Amino acid sequence: MDLQALKHNRVFRAADVARSREQSRQRRVNRLYIFMAFACVWMWDRVLDGQSPVPTRLSLSPALIEAIPMLLLLLILGSVVLLPFLGAGRSPHVLYRSSEIATSLADVKGMPVVVDEVVKSLNLFLAHKTFKEGMGGTPRRAILFEGPPGTGKTYMARAMAREAEVPFLFVSSSAFQSMYYGQTNRKIRSYFKALRKAAWAEGGAIGFIEEIDAIGASRAGMGGSNGREGIAGVVNELLIQLQSFDAPPAGMRVSHWFVERVNRLLPHHRQIKKRPTPYANILVIGATNRAADLDPALLRPGRFDRSIYFDLPNRSGRREIIDYYLAKKAHDAELDDDHRRDTMAAMTSGYSPVMIEHLLDEALVWALRRGADRLNWTDVQRAKMTEEIGLAQPVDYTEAERRTIATHEAGHATVAWLAGKSRKLEVLSIIKRKDALGLLAHSDREERFLKSQSELESLVEIALGGLAAEEVFFGEISSGPSGDLMVATTLAAHMIGSLGMDGTLFSYEAMEMPTAANIVARVASTEEGKARIEERLGAARLRARTMLAENRHVVEALRDALLERYELIGDEILEVVHAAVAASGPHETDIRELDIGCIPLADLEEPG
Repeated sequence: MDLQALKHNRVFRAADVARSREQSRQRRVNRLYIFMAFACVWMWDRVLDGQSPVPTRLSLSPALIEAIPMLLLLLILGSVVLLPFLGAGRSPHVLYRSSEIATSLADVKGMPVVVDEVVKSLNLFLAHKTFKEGMGGTPRRAILFEGPPGTGKTYMARAMAREAEVPFLFVSSSAFQSMYYGQTNRKIRSYFKALRKAAWAEGGAIGFIEEIDAIGASRAGMGGSNGREGIAGVVNELLIQLQSFDAPPAGMRVSHWFVERVNRLLPHHRQIKKRPTPYANILVIGATNRAADLDPALLRPGRFDRSIYFDLPNRSGRREIIDYYLAKKAHDAELDDDHRRDTMAAMTSGYSPVMIEHLLDEALVWALRRGADRLNWTDVQRAKMTEEIGLAQPVDYTEAERRTIATHEAGHATVAWLAGKSRKLEVLSIIKRKDALGLLAHSDREERFLKSQSELESLVEIALGGLAAEEVFFGEISSGPSGDLMVATTLAAHMIGSLGMDGTLFSYEAMEMPTAANIVARVASTEEGKARIEERLGAARLRARTMLAENRHVVEALRDALLERYELIGDEILEVVHAAVAASGPHETDIRELDIGCIPLADLEEPG
C-alpha cells in the first residue's frame, strides 16, 4: 500500500490485515478441499469394492462392551478431579467479532484529538507490514488508555475493534485472579496465547485489559522472593508475555522438534533450516484511571510505550455529546434551541460523557414522574440538582429558622449579583438537601481555567455574604455560616500561601511538611500566616456588609420570595432582583444580565 496513506485521519479498510485475513481464509479452504478429496477417494474405493460408501454397522467385541460402564465411571471421576484444575488456567476473556459490536468511531463524541490519535495508531496496526517492511519501523504492540472514570476508554476500545474488523478479546483484570497457586499467571499466559492464535488466523487481534492496574501495580516494596504468587509474580508474568508475541504456534513447535532430531544426524552444512516464527499482529490496550500506580517496567518502550489521556470534555465537546444523546431521547422542542443546548453544555462543566448520558436519563425519570413521555428543560434542571445536591428533604423549620435561613441565602445571592462580575446564579433554595439547610449555586459564565485576584476576592465575599446578612439584619450570627467560613478560609489561604496574591511570593506548597497535609494548615502554622488570613477575611466581610447595607431592598426581596416559594431557579432569581431594583428607583449599582446555567458543587454556598 502507499506509504503516504498513513498520514490520513481515516481508518484503512483494505490494509495489510485485510490481505492477511484473506490469505488465512484461502489456506483454510484449501485444507478443506484436500480433506474432502481424501474422503471422496476413500468412499469411491469402498464403492468399487461393492461396499456401502459409509459404514452402517459398528462391531464391538464382547469384552469391550462389558468394559464400557467402567470406562464411563473412570471418565466421570477423572472429569471431577481434573476439570477444576484445567478450567482454572483457561483464559477468562470474552471474544467479540466486529459484527457483534454496535459502537463505531462515529459514536465517539467530544474528544477529536483523542480520536485522531487513536485512528493513527489503528492504521499503524492495520498497515503493520507496510510500516515494518516499507519504512523499517517497529509496529506498536500496546497502548495505555488513562483518564478519569467515565471518559470513554472502554467505549473507544470497542469502537477500535469494530473499525479494525478483527477479533476483540475483552478481559477484566480481576478475572485473572484465581484461588489456586500459580493459576493467575497461567491465565495470563492463556490469554496471550489466545491473542496470538486469533492474530495468526485473522491477520490481527486486539486485546483489551480493563483496569490493568489490578495486575500491573508497582512492585516497589513487594520483593521478588517472597515465596508466593503475589503482585510481583503476576507483574513479572505480564511483562514477559508483553514481549512473547512471536512464540511459535503449536504446529510449528512440533515441526521444529522433528527438524531438531533430524539435524542431529546431519553435518552442519547440510542441516535443515527452521522456518521463522510468523509475526503475530497484536495490539494490546490497557485501561486505567490510576496510571501512577502501574509498574514503571510496563511503561517502557516495547510495552505500553504510548499513553493516550482521556480528559473530561471541554464546553464544545460537551455540546457535541449533548447533541448526540438528545437525538436518541424523546424531548420537547425547546431543547432543540441552540442557546438552550449551549446553556446545557455550560451547566455540565466537569462532567464526563457517561455523566452527561446519565443526567439525561435521570431527566427522563423526572419526566415520567410528572406523567410526560418526553423530557423538558425543567426536568434537566431537576435531574442536575438531584445528582449534584441530593433529593429534597423538606423539614418543618420554626418561623425564626425559616427567616434566618432565607436571609442568609438572600445575602449570598445579593453579594454574588453585586460582586461576582463573571458569576451566574443558578439555584437559590431554603429546602434541606443532605446536610445543607439551604443553598446558593453559582458558577462561571464561561468555562475558565484561570482566575484573577479580584475574582478570587469576590468568591470570598460571596462565601461570607450569608454571615454578613445575618449581622446586618439580626445583629448577630447563627451556627449556619460554619461551612461558609471553611470555604472562605481555604480560598484565602490559597491566595496567601500558594498564589502569591498577598504581597509575598513565598509558596508554602514548596515546604516538605508531612504533618501539614494541606495549604490551610501550612499557612496557619505560623502566627504571621494566620494573621494574614484573618486580615483578608475581615476585609472581605466588611465589603460584603457594606454591599448588603446599601442594597437591603434586594436582600429583602429575595428573602420574601424564598419564604413564599422556598426555591428559585435560574431566571426566577434575576426576576426578583430586577423587580426589587425597579421598585426602589435609580440605584448606583449597575444591573448585570447574568446567563443561567450550571450548579457546580464546588461553588455551593450553604449554611451549617
